[in-house]
Amino acid sequence: MPAAADRGSGTATGGPVYIERLARRVQQVHTTLCLGVDPDPESLPDGWPRDVSGIERMAKLLIDAGMPRAAAVKINVAFFEAFGSAGIAALERLRARIPEDVPFIADAKRGDIGTTAARQAAALYDSLGAHAVTASPYLGGEAIEPLLERADRFVYVLCRTSNPGAGELQNLQVESEPLYVHVARRAAQWAEDRANVGLVVGATAPGELDRIRRAVPALAFLVPGVGAQGGDIDAVLRHGPATAGDAGAVGGGSLLVNVSRGIAAAVVGSANPEVAVAAAAESWATTLRC
Repeated sequence: MPAAADRGSGTATGGPVYIERLARRVQQVHTTLCLGVDPDPESLPDGWPRDVSGIERMAKLLIDAGMPRAAAVKINVAFFEAFGSAGIAALERLRARIPEDVPFIADAKRGDIGTTAARQAAALYDSLGAHAVTASPYLGGEAIEPLLERADRFVYVLCRTSNPGAGELQNLQVESEPLYVHVARRAAQWAEDRANVGLVVGATAPGELDRIRRAVPALAFLVPGVGAQGGDIDAVLRHGPATAGDAGAVGGGSLLVNVSRGIAAAVVGSANPEVAVAAAAESWATTLRC
């Protein structure tokens, strides 16, 4: 688990701010690849147990073989929470495998009333040692303020997601602009006096990605939806990097492109899963080179 100096409470813990940590890692690996760890029990190779031991085995394989090629690691915590205390224990063991110089994102999609969000911040930042989290803006800035007030941590706010039904609400027109643009502009307002706010913008909506980037040139993007979901990689590389502010001043424009199933699928049917995962991660790292 993270060192005690990184787990303290308060507005900062004395560690590097997230954008600095990410910039250093990108400088080392020269890619915007984010290794996504979403171990679905139903997608495990034949013969693997469909329980917590199976998903931990898969996640450990992905982290050990794929992480050296990645700029960051994002773990979807729901796949572990589903197994109760045993799943949380597995998640903590996996977190301990990720060095402190590798940005670790807890994909938890949190956001609630203030007191609840404060406990979410304690769980994800202090107990789990996440450098960044994903959060929903639906309850307003007040609801994610406890996640934002930690100056050395980072929040990726859901803006225009990659799932097929995303447009049902996110594309609603509000005062002549789609809701996702309003979310982006509001996140930029939250970021005016701090450097720890970014957006989740899916690669499956390249037009929306372009529009959001033009609206908020200084925010860091976490982009899911390439690989298995068929997102537009060229559009991501063209419009994903920040072009202004602290995020735009570092390598890759603080862009992270998440790949989960596109790497995990290499395990299925492979006689040497470690080599297969490493090769898949290397291929994606090269595609997303910066």
